[in-house]
Amino acid sequence: MPYDVPSPPSPTRGASAGASSALIENVGSTPLLRLDGVTDDLPSTVTVCAKAEYLNPGGSVKDRPALRMIQDGLESGTFEPHQTLIDATSGNTGIAYAMIGAAMDLDVTLALPENASEERKKVLHSYGAELLLTDPMAGTDGAQERVKEIVEAHPGRYFYPDQYNNDANWQSHYDGTGAEIWNQTDGGITHFVTGLGTTGTFMGISRRLKDYDPSIQCVAMQPATAMHGMEGLKHMETALVPGIYAPDEVDVHRTCSTERAYAMTRRLAREEGLLVGPSAGANVATALDVARSLDAGVVVTILCDTGSRYLSDDFWNEG
Repeated sequence: MPYDVPSPPSPTRGASAGASSALIENVGSTPLLRLDGVTDDLPSTVTVCAKAEYLNPGGSVKDRPALRMIQDGLESGTFEPHQTLIDATSGNTGIAYAMIGAAMDLDVTLALPENASEERKKVLHSYGAELLLTDPMAGTDGAQERVKEIVEAHPGRYFYPDQYNNDANWQSHYDGTGAEIWNQTDGGITHFVTGLGTTGTFMGISRRLKDYDPSIQCVAMQPATAMHGMEGLKHMETALVPGIYAPDEVDVHRTCSTERAYAMTRRLAREEGLLVGPSAGANVATALDVARSLDAGVVVTILCDTGSRYLSDDFWNEG
């Protein structure tokens, strides 16, 4: 049975008008790209496509849930004008919050691990967000704990959307990304593959695709080990599991190593002209694993964020 998902709030609610409205209206509707260079070993009956979410205004797939959570908060009154938005992030949702906050004249405070890429920190500073850097060894779990402590100590001062437990996260993908993928493949998609972080992308898209066609196989990928180099992805066995995650809705579980993710990220830049981050590399590497097991099909995955946020990382010089 299709999910009963509330309609998105008005896109201009709480916006300061003008440029802010124009920016918000350009979140979503990203292109679906057929991969040709990295798929040259596949039969002609198997196609791999990637949703170019890095072309969102904020440079990542997280623009969609960040906007939806802010809109829902303003629409419901749980986010009042005098409050500061605060949340934990590995970087991309934080950048989306900061971008939208700047456009809508909202104060934003973000907790993120200290080892987040320098590019991400600089982008957040550029948008005017306040940063709380947390223990790098604790990852985003540690950032979450820091935010919860602050919110409990200062009730009423903050709006805490809590992206890991907010249904608006996955609903943004149910309404938007999932429907777009179905339409862009003319209903021909047979397999969907993406990594798990907050899990909103997987949950929202897979639920929408299953509503269209229950036979579509939805594949969830996570890092092969707890210590990995793919920002935004969670090794579920050793991490705080998001409240919005429903593991029983996953058809197939797969893992990807950091080394494979880095190698594919380099290939995407050099063979496809797609400058994306390591989580996108992991998604494509896993999608190719799925594609190689098929005689025919259309496999779709997600290019999560722009590679410009990782240019100081050493992996570009390897291989």
